Formats: sequence, C-alpha cells, structure tokens
Amino acid sequence: MTDKGLLGRHKSVLPDWLALYYEDPLEITHGEGRYVWDAEGNKYLDFFGGILTTMTAHALPEVTKAVSEQAGRIIHSSTLYLNRPMVELAERIARLSGIPDARVFFTTSGTEANDTALLLATTYRRSNTILAMRNSYHGRSFSAVGITGNRGWSPTSLSPLQTLYVHGGVRTRGPYAALSDAEFIAACVDDLTDLLGHTRPPAALIAEPIQGVGGFTSPPDGLYAAFREVLAERGILWIADEVQTGWGRTGDNFWGWQAHGRSGPPDLLTFAKGIGNGMSIGGVVARAEIMNCLDANSISTFGGTQVTMAAGLANLSYLVEHDLQGNARRVGGLLIERLRAVAAQVPGVREVRGRGLMIGIELVAPGTDRADPDAASAVLEACRAGGLLIGKGGGHNTSALRIAPPLSLTVAEAEEGAAILESALRSIQ
Repeated sequence: MTDKGLLGRHKSVLPDWLALYYEDPLEITHGEGRYVWDAEGNKYLDFFGGILTTMTAHALPEVTKAVSEQAGRIIHSSTLYLNRPMVELAERIARLSGIPDARVFFTTSGTEANDTALLLATTYRRSNTILAMRNSYHGRSFSAVGITGNRGWSPTSLSPLQTLYVHGGVRTRGPYAALSDAEFIAACVDDLTDLLGHTRPPAALIAEPIQGVGGFTSPPDGLYAAFREVLAERGILWIADEVQTGWGRTGDNFWGWQAHGRSGPPDLLTFAKGIGNGMSIGGVVARAEIMNCLDANSISTFGGTQVTMAAGLANLSYLVEHDLQGNARRVGGLLIERLRAVAAQVPGVREVRGRGLMIGIELVAPGTDRADPDAASAVLEACRAGGLLIGKGGGHNTSALRIAPPLSLTVAEAEEGAAILESALRSIQ
C-alpha cells in the first residue's frame, strides 16, 4: 500500500497538475536491469523506463561507476571553463548525428533542447512562424507548449510563436487515413504546399519521427523526406525531435529521422532522455552556420556538467558496443507480433503499432473508433497488479498504452511482459 503520509505531503507541497499514475500511487525505491521495486518490496518488470529515460538498464554498472568516479573528482564547473567529458561526448554525438559540420549544445532536458532549437531556427530565419505536427508533444516550456499539438499537454494558447499545424503525424486517423501510404504522403505534401502559400515564410518544421506522448503514432516512412523537398526549396529548416526516438530505440535505425532520410539529414536534431540512462542530459545538434547564428552570449548552467557527461559517455559506449539497437529490433519485433496476436482476440484494441521497443496499443470502445481512456486506465492498473509497469498517452484522449522497456530487454522478459499484458487486456472485455 502507498505511504499515505508521503502521498499527503506530496499533495500539500506539489502542484495539482503534477500527475501520479495509479489509484494507489507507487513509490519506486530501487531497480536492477529491467526490474524495479516499490517501497513495499513488490517487484515489477519495467516496460516504461521512467518515460523512456532508463534506456539501457537500471543500475547499469558501467554508468554508475562512471558517475561515482566523476563525482569523486568534480561534479560541475559550468560551460565557462573547458570541460573534457563534454567535448568528448559532443564529438561522438556530432559524428553519429549524420549532420555535416555539426555543432552540439547540451541542455538539461528535452524541453530545453527543443526550446533552444526554436531559438536557433527563428533567429537564423528571422521568422517566428513554426510548422508543427498535429498530435505532437515537444515539452513544457512556454515556447514548447506553444507548438505542442496535443490539447492534453497544452495548458495555454499564449505563445511567442505563430504555430501552423500540418497533417501527417497519425497514419490511421484523420482525413487521409483511408488512403494508401503513397497517397497519404502525396496528400500531406499537397496540404503542406497549400499551407505555405497562405502564410509568411516559416522558420522551421519541428516533428517527432514517432510521436511519443501522442501514443507512439507515426506517418509512413518517407513522409518527412517528401516534406523536406518542399521545405528546402523555400529555405525552411527541419528540426527532428529525437527525444524519444533516438539512440536505436526504433530498432531499424539509430535515429528516427533515418526512416525519412532520402532527402538528407535534418538541419537540427534534438535529443535527451535515454542518452543519460536516467541522468539529466538533453541537447541540440545543428549545422555550424545555424548553431553559430546567435549574436549574444548564451550558456547552460547545468547543461554539460562533468558528472552527466560521464554518464552519457559510459551509456553511449555500452549501447553501441552491445548492439542494443539490434536487440531492440529483434526483441521488439517478437514483442509486437506477440501483442498483435493477443489484440486480434480483444475487441477493445483498435491497433498495435510502433517499431523496435517503442510500441503503442490503442484502445477504443468495442465496435467503434471512440477513444476509451477508462479502459486504458484499467489496463494500466491490471498490469501493475500483475507486476508490470507501462505508460499511457494519446491524442484526442488518453487511450493508448505506451510500451518502451530498456533496450537490453531479453526475449524471456518480453514474453513475461506480454503474458501480463495479455491478461490485463482480456480483463477489460
């Protein structure tokens, strides 16, 4: 049972809008590998990884050792001084990004990374108009909320930016859902082209290759490549928000943008979450001419601290050396097929989608296309009772289950989680 004293203290000192999962909220005290334990000693298989932050494993020895050793030397000195771990991690990310002549700026979160990308793009282009995708989520800062196309995560309509929303982020809903993939892309491109004929030149398009908070929805491969052709003709930049899709999570590619890479890499790429394996790291990669366009001083007090950079270096080395991208492809492929087989027998499941270890299960009222957030909450509770932690999200309503385990998930653990999910899904019939 929840520590009622701690829950009461939480409610008395933290904001009402700081949501807690579960009717009986959970206090996680420690973890190891793909498992975590609560304050009562209950063990759970973690299929959400702290909202995709614990990307490699809980208590990964290589990361904890690097953090401990660095903390014993110096934790922080700010970006006003040379910082060897920051330079080393920036070099590695610049090479991996696929962006030519890349520069890297470190922040503390994905929100701050996207905020920085918007600052760079609007300054470079001398325009405060941003193109964004419907159903998108880009963070909780004033500028990031202003471009978020998801009502559940957008508490204000005030914004320093003019945002225009484009079709295409959700393949199976909306006016183009019935089209083939090729027709869908063509219709979205036509919509974008038409939109650009009615507005002043935008600074950039920002898009998640797979929409995270929106319920792990995505367009057909190649949509953003087709968009980029239209944008590049007009000098409009492309910002790929890789906060949730980066570092091999999708299995097929290291970055989500690579599924849309026919027209080249994005102009800017934002990252966060998984690279720190729980430590607070975010950042922006951009071509030098874009990154260097600011004409005033700027720093990030806690972006690039020695201790977080040590964690990032150790974590990146581990995931590359152990081919966790390949593991996400193999184990994720088995898991999604297992879940599709289950879903075929549960009338309330509209769709199982995703790739790699980024899988969404959309729930609806049986026999309809109407979102069923109550069913999503019920499955979340049933999974927890069965020893499995998952997430939820979605666009018009929170009716999609989000499954994103650490990328070191084993086949046996995938089967364990799928069995609990199957039981939970059948319980709502």
